[in-house]
Amino acid sequence: MKLDVILRVGTKLVLPFILLFAFYVQFHGDYGPGGGFQAGVIAAGMVILYAIIFGLKAAQRVIPQELVQVMIPLGVLVYAGTGVVSMLLGYKFLEYTGFAQKFLTAHEWGILFVELGVFITVSGTMSAMFYAFVGRGR
Repeated sequence: MKLDVILRVGTKLVLPFILLFAFYVQFHGDYGPGGGFQAGVIAAGMVILYAIIFGLKAAQRVIPQELVQVMIPLGVLVYAGTGVVSMLLGYKFLEYTGFAQKFLTAHEWGILFVELGVFITVSGTMSAMFYAFVGRGR
């Protein structure tokens, strides 16, 4: 019984730091190793840890399966939408030059939106896969 309390309290203490690390990896991806895929897996790992400690139903109350299923195409839409916006601005698909006056600033914004789309899709996909595998025995 004491082990259960320690795990629950420890998990509640570490979850915000896992999310913070995921955001660090997400935003650091513009300048070094990291980005949307790695950050998405870390964020989904946070959901998985929560489900392991508190149960699948509790995790699905915090991050509902409907939200997870919306995240997958939403991230793809953000990714593809970034390319469509650059085409509407008169450039090639995913050519970020039109996003700002300065070349480097434009590319930073473009990569930020693309990586955000990847983050949303990957975290949604990993969470959906976990929900599907854990819930299949019911």
